[in-house]
Amino acid sequence: MTRSLRILTLILTSFILSCNSGSTEKEDGKLDNTVPTVVTADIEAGIKAHIDEQVKKGGGYFHMKTADKDLKLELVRVHTEYLANLGPRSHFACVDLADVSGDVYDVDFFLEGDPGEMNVTKTTLHKLNGKPFYTWKQHKDKTWHRVPVEAASNELLGVIEGVDTFEFRYEVTLPEMKDNAKMWVPVPGSNRFQTVELRSIEVPGKHKMLEEKKYGNTIMYMEFSPEDSGKKVALVYQVTSHEKNPYEEATTNPGRYLEANSLLPVDDRFRKLADSIIAQKKDENTLMQARALYDHIIDNMRYMKFGEFGTGDAVYACDALTGNCTEFHSLFISLARSADIPARFAIGAAIPAERDEGGIDGYHCWAEFYAEGKWWPIDISEANKYTALATYYFGRNPANRIEFSRGRDLKVEPGPNSGAINFFAYPVLEVGGTPVAAATFFSFNRKKMELTANSKS
Repeated sequence: MTRSLRILTLILTSFILSCNSGSTEKEDGKLDNTVPTVVTADIEAGIKAHIDEQVKKGGGYFHMKTADKDLKLELVRVHTEYLANLGPRSHFACVDLADVSGDVYDVDFFLEGDPGEMNVTKTTLHKLNGKPFYTWKQHKDKTWHRVPVEAASNELLGVIEGVDTFEFRYEVTLPEMKDNAKMWVPVPGSNRFQTVELRSIEVPGKHKMLEEKKYGNTIMYMEFSPEDSGKKVALVYQVTSHEKNPYEEATTNPGRYLEANSLLPVDDRFRKLADSIIAQKKDENTLMQARALYDHIIDNMRYMKFGEFGTGDAVYACDALTGNCTEFHSLFISLARSADIPARFAIGAAIPAERDEGGIDGYHCWAEFYAEGKWWPIDISEANKYTALATYYFGRNPANRIEFSRGRDLKVEPGPNSGAINFFAYPVLEVGGTPVAAATFFSFNRKKMELTANSKS
């Protein structure tokens, strides 16, 4: 089965039409150029207009019904990386909407029409707090059908086993800058589980590679002037990634991963909580104790990109019991270290398994703990989404991953005025010494990249 641009974007059509040209074929074989070219910005505008209209009609909320609820929803974001044309005048959009209860729903919309005149034809609740109700599978005739999550294959749930090869693009658009600026970005390196080749660099200003010594990360450092405002920084890699299993690492002292970090405390609160979770397993092996912590977080936390998420603060995670992958794994690391189980943090990106190219929905992180003489990779937030894979993600990471960096509280010279880097996936940009956000976009392509004479800078 050939992977598509996005599985869900194809369920209303048996094949991808060449719609980027804005043309369709008439019965006489000639091209009809009356179909307007549609770009993702048009689809985004169309779905936002529809939601705004329904919110006005719904007394301030976008209403949807489930079997037992009348949902009152507010727009959180449009997944711009998943907007797509299905064919002439047929489009797809994926949107996050938050209910007044605090639950976040992933809603799929199908639209028809031209730019400025799009109508929604179908609306489907796809996920609740990151957990899918179903997935999709392609028939031999290229049409698609729903598959219950419990009946889905690992690949349909986001897992590629064995080996994966892809091109990865890390792109940053510089904001308006009225002073000189400095920026740091992580540069993924090769290790036993991934081979990474930097194929091209696009940088408007000065740049050099720095070494972060504590964890062995490579960081690209850049300097810009106000004239570089609006320009892009782009790094393109060719990656071969291998599925990660428990592994030995003779060069690392596991004891160093029992120490606290700024947002990963090791203290009486976490010791008491870890002891209560492990309970009767105190006399069992470390694997069983780590699994008890892993299961506790799966059972008690909700995956929600809502509120104060994304800082990797173990205290916040412990109090709120919600967050994204950083909260899930930060809580595990603090609990594990407090139970004398070495644990460490890694971050990168999860490459979609169900398609061969396109945008990626931000960073993804995971953790590793040390037991029985090996490091065991775990992904608790994905196990929380796909309970059928809870056993897989205890000791496995799929091949469709790229690791950017390891560790927390990263220090480098020259470093940011803001101090140590909490964790490193998105760029750190300072304009005139003040932190400033920079728009960042990840994309991939599984087609092998041809090396040209000028592809390296």
